[in-house]
Amino acid sequence: MADVADVTEAGDVDYVLPTRDDPLLASGAACVGGVAGRRARLRPRASVAVLLALVVLTFGLGLLAKSPCRSAGWVGTRLYPDMCYSDLPLLYDTRGFGAGRSVYASTPAGQALEYPVLTGGLVGLAAWATHHLEAANTGWLASSRRFYDLTAVALAACAAITALCLARAGGRRPYDAALFAAAPALALTATVNWDLLAVALVAGFVLAWSRRAQRAAGVLLGLAVAAKFYPLMLLVPLAALCWRAGRLRALAQTLVWAVGVWLVVNVPVALAWWHGWSLFYLQSEKRGASFGSVWYALNTSGGAVIPHYNSVVTASLLVGLVGLAAVIVGAPRRPRLGAMLFLAVVWFVVTNKVYSPQYVLWLVGLFPLALPRWRPFLVWQAAEAFYFAVVWWYLQGLVNPGLSAAPQWLHTLATVVRIAAQLSLVVLVLRDVWRPQGDVLRAGGADDPVGGVLDGAPDVRGWPWVRGPRPVPVGAPANP
Repeated sequence: MADVADVTEAGDVDYVLPTRDDPLLASGAACVGGVAGRRARLRPRASVAVLLALVVLTFGLGLLAKSPCRSAGWVGTRLYPDMCYSDLPLLYDTRGFGAGRSVYASTPAGQALEYPVLTGGLVGLAAWATHHLEAANTGWLASSRRFYDLTAVALAACAAITALCLARAGGRRPYDAALFAAAPALALTATVNWDLLAVALVAGFVLAWSRRAQRAAGVLLGLAVAAKFYPLMLLVPLAALCWRAGRLRALAQTLVWAVGVWLVVNVPVALAWWHGWSLFYLQSEKRGASFGSVWYALNTSGGAVIPHYNSVVTASLLVGLVGLAAVIVGAPRRPRLGAMLFLAVVWFVVTNKVYSPQYVLWLVGLFPLALPRWRPFLVWQAAEAFYFAVVWWYLQGLVNPGLSAAPQWLHTLATVVRIAAQLSLVVLVLRDVWRPQGDVLRAGGADDPVGGVLDGAPDVRGWPWVRGPRPVPVGAPANP
């Protein structure tokens, strides 16, 4: 545990040093000069520089890994074995985004984009820039590469914003954001799809909430839901925590702004291109079990077809979210917001109909707020990397029959290993909920570093053993 004081004699914040806080980093510090000494101090600018450097390095390694597909124009039989597939250039071509039309306008030659509006806005902006920057008659390959490159720059900016928001929200622990900035999953999946846009908006929402800026939090949450569906899951733990702490006014203010912004972004597109706008929601409802999901593993492993499939999936999600709300209301000490947000998204991922490889970014963007420990993080990342490799080789066999590919049983095994690793993180987070004295983010008497209005608030509702205006013991402010 960190043995630094909360505040220096000069009144400056004394930040937690990673090698004196994390057991794995401490054990490896001997290779780089040992654990930081007692007089060592961390300056905010230094942490910002380190985190940005880590994002650039990690993102750059990801782009390097994608270079074989970029060179080949994302065609050929090596697309999956080289594990460099990306939706970015392929949808640019098959959906006809280079034609200058709206990404939500269907044509006989191409289907409209099946993503929420804000993601469509990013796609459309990159397509517009590609169209205006390219020279005449450059051909599809040059255009798709330019579209990919421009989108990659935007996604890299989203990754940097995410890391900085996590660092700022972390208060005395800015280096916890390195769990995101240096994540293997970031290198592997950053440019598979446009998910980093929603990840950055969620990180911004958490930062705004931690600063008690309810309006900004609502705006960012509304934009996040307009970019991806998963941020909607965050409302369950947020509502349960605010109910227990009696902070419903702050919750209502955030929700009003979130709904308002979502409507402002969505209504014009829905009125102009209803079919394209509704495509995401219609396909999500009708979609069957697909790669990486527990449902696909059951179906392809000899299990019987699940009757009333969509109802079972929805019920599984709702049961888990209700259970999470019960944990929040009944825990001996009110859980931290960051940990509960992470659990909500984990359960959404586990019960979802499909697990696209880039979905791991949803979890990596919240992990530093839930369980900032490197050992369980790296074990989980190894499981994600195993699944990432297997799923592409498995797809190779489906798309190119007869070529060397991963068998179905290996895909099932990788799915099980990945889900088991994700659920192991749930167990560790719940352990901290029921034994808050072992929660590293509450060391030194802190209550909820990203809790905002929840930080240090008394419990006014809950189950009988927690009910009553009993203040939670709090030490130094989590966000000075």
